[in-house]
Amino acid sequence: MNPALSMWQDIVNNPVFKNLPFKVETTRGGLVLMSPASNWHGSAQSQVGFALRKGIRGGEIINECSILTSEGVKVADVAWASDEFMNEHGYNTPYPVAPEICVEILSPGNTGAEIDSKINLYLAKGALEVWIVDNSGKVVFYDKHGLIKKSGFVKSAKIRKRT
Repeated sequence: MNPALSMWQDIVNNPVFKNLPFKVETTRGGLVLMSPASNWHGSAQSQVGFALRKGIRGGEIINECSILTSEGVKVADVAWASDEFMNEHGYNTPYPVAPEICVEILSPGNTGAEIDSKINLYLAKGALEVWIVDNSGKVVFYDKHGLIKKSGFVKSAKIRKRT
């Protein structure tokens, strides 16, 4: 079994990691990374999910979607997975490939390099789009060609700014 996958299963099944007020990810070397949650972050996740549900029929919206990447398990804040994706992968944890849309909502501790890495990792694992939501509520979209002007899936995604 892949060591990163084995470690992730240990984390998911470990009662110490249950109900934590932050998101957990891993690095390629197995280091556990933790990001604190904020109420705005949780609200932004809900707003993204609403925009996805409003703009796309079918599929499933997944908050805190774990994806096995070449750099360990990364957790998209929000993801949209098509019905086809769900039929093939169900609720396997972590997913071996990325759902069609992966969304990262910036936190104060995120670095540009970290976000650029996640964009590339999700796209390399098959995401068709990666959305980045900044503290002003602005959403930028990426596909395999780089930055794109708008999503090919939804007409708009309006997120309230962090105050």
